[in-house]
Amino acid sequence: MSVPTAVVDPSVCAPLAVLGADVTVPLVTGGEVGYAALDYAASAPALQRVWDDVAAYAPYYGSVHRGAGYLSQLSTDLFESSRVTVAEFLGCRAEDQVVFTRSTTDSLNLLAAALPADCEVFVFETEHHASLLPWRGARVTCLDAPRTPDQAVATLERALSGRAPHGPALVCVTGASNVTGELWPVRELAAAAHAHGARIVLDAAQLAPHHPVDIAELDVDWVAFSGHKLYAPFGSGVLAGRADWLVDAEPYLAGGGASRKVTRRTDGSVDVEWHTTAARHEAGSPNVIGVYSIAAACKALTEAGFDRLVAREQQLVTRVREGLAGVPEVKVLSLFGDDAPRVGVISFVVEGWNSSHFAAALSAEYGIGVRDGLFCAHPLVRTLLGSEPQEPGECGAPEAAPGERSLNAIRVSFGAGTPDEHIERFLGAVRELVGKGARWTYRTEEGRCVPDRGAAQV
Repeated sequence: MSVPTAVVDPSVCAPLAVLGADVTVPLVTGGEVGYAALDYAASAPALQRVWDDVAAYAPYYGSVHRGAGYLSQLSTDLFESSRVTVAEFLGCRAEDQVVFTRSTTDSLNLLAAALPADCEVFVFETEHHASLLPWRGARVTCLDAPRTPDQAVATLERALSGRAPHGPALVCVTGASNVTGELWPVRELAAAAHAHGARIVLDAAQLAPHHPVDIAELDVDWVAFSGHKLYAPFGSGVLAGRADWLVDAEPYLAGGGASRKVTRRTDGSVDVEWHTTAARHEAGSPNVIGVYSIAAACKALTEAGFDRLVAREQQLVTRVREGLAGVPEVKVLSLFGDDAPRVGVISFVVEGWNSSHFAAALSAEYGIGVRDGLFCAHPLVRTLLGSEPQEPGECGAPEAAPGERSLNAIRVSFGAGTPDEHIERFLGAVRELVGKGARWTYRTEEGRCVPDRGAAQV
């Protein structure tokens, strides 16, 4: 069975076509401008190719693993072939399982629920909350932020050498920081983990959209990522890797699809035989649209040529970093230093500016969407800023006086769909705001900095 798919242009050019490229937004100063989406690290825009593939399938939508009808059978085939596509995209080993979830957060919580008894978990304080917080049932060691990749490996080795030699252990590490964009030494960390009898899971939420991920080459035990950061909408995620802990664990959710056979005993109780495949942890009607969108994104990125996409993104990274370096009031945040390889995720602070105020002005006066705050990585951002937890101040006043520490940061992020014009507009806006100030007044509303619509232009 087959579903119509979008025609692939073999000469696809950079940047890749994304939804929203022609969206205009109003400016508080008057008029409209094309929206510059520079918040890819939160949710990347959907690739046009992905949207077209999903639209081609939509009329054929049916129940998965449930029906004898043609559309149900077709949808089931599509769901399972998507599993194969994702496995190929990740370089999975023959014995690995690909489990579909709701997100990276869901994937890591699933793995946390599957940990063997008395498992130790080692995680750096630099992790996103999705990989820092799920391990509540385990003994967790939170490691200090390293300042070099070599220090990260050495820190992990020291921590692992002090654990019980034969008990189960898991290391959780990001592939690329959602704050600094810096690449972590995943292969070296995996080698250190395995040398000490531990397993390792890679949080690839920020890595997979920007850089090839190969489970076998990196020698990690599991990989987790989200579709919404991989240019695929509809709320699906992936946990891929070794099957044994997943098969030995109770189903993540109990219900239809996870059960292979259910019988009622004479005493009135229910006996359940659970699946040993990925279905064990995919109870309920699966999100076939979301799963297919991930597979379509994997195909689109592969066919576009990841090497070419990486090369272009690195040009954008260089342009942004050079542009920000030309503004003395701007400080770019980094763990590993200026020479560290990184993806298109850059966080910074501006001397004398409240970060929420700065981000609001970028949006309201220039049509540029960025993120401000602590980016669901509170310990890391506070370490980089040297600040303690505090309540945010009013957005219209400087968050920190010149020379004082900032309390949160601004993040600009981009990828395969970002045109050069968006980068140049962003850098021009930063220079203008720092040099001339905002052209409008702002106020705090429900914790967010917003333009004061009743105020006059500054």
